[in-house]
Amino acid sequence: MSISPFRDLNNVEMLDVDRYRATIDPMWTIGPKVHGGSMMAVCAAAARAHLRESANGDESVRSMQPLAVSAQYLAAPDPGDVELSVAVRKRGRQVVFADVELSQGGRTAVRAAVTLGFPDGDAPSFVTESSIDAMSVEPSAESAQLGAEHPMSEIVHVSRGCDMVIDTTSAPFLTGEQGEPEVRMWVRPRAADEEDVDTAVLFAIMLGDISAPVTMNVGRFGWAPTVQLTTYLRRVPAPGWLRVRARSEVLGSTWFEEDHTVLDSTGAVVVQSRQLAMMPR
Repeated sequence: MSISPFRDLNNVEMLDVDRYRATIDPMWTIGPKVHGGSMMAVCAAAARAHLRESANGDESVRSMQPLAVSAQYLAAPDPGDVELSVAVRKRGRQVVFADVELSQGGRTAVRAAVTLGFPDGDAPSFVTESSIDAMSVEPSAESAQLGAEHPMSEIVHVSRGCDMVIDTTSAPFLTGEQGEPEVRMWVRPRAADEEDVDTAVLFAIMLGDISAPVTMNVGRFGWAPTVQLTTYLRRVPAPGWLRVRARSEVLGSTWFEEDHTVLDSTGAVVVQSRQLAMMPR
């Protein structure tokens, strides 16, 4: 296995002035289909690569990262080769807007709007308190690692490319019980992926869609397809474990929203996301 599997995922090869190719390993899947957060990261990688290759010597562009990625999921591709087309809509000194389409076999699977700019570096002036603040910086004793022996690893293949640990106090579905629609976990990329800033940024973006559907805590199991997902990168993550909280406020008869918040090892908010998904049938 590669020492940097997430960097391999986002290694986009230029085919033409605005076309790229990426190869999605089967580890970046949930069940048989490619994980939505991983596809979002690949779209962001293509937009960033296109921006840098067309920078015309502007070195400041190399510090730009994907600040926001808003994706519509049109189809569920299989692992393997995908093509990405990039169109820059506005190029400014502080912000660049680009549209990305990810396709496979001539069929568009994801359409993403990517906003690139400079992440925050200073301390925030205000942060709302939440249940994620009480999580320990590293996995606690009340946690379960999604290793090869854990039953969820048979479906959540993403756990093969990083370290994933579930806070069992927030996951009563693991023992057949029910609770609040909130799941908390710790996730960390492989060491080589963590050391590369560009890869660490994309990994954090991927975590905006990392949790098992929170509907499982209320006894609703099965596929919960994401229809639309928007993820914000607030700052470059510090090395170490990333704490993730996924929560829903309204579980409808057909639709539900799921929000992710990701903290790095310093306690800083590095990613926020919201997705619209369909309730499992």
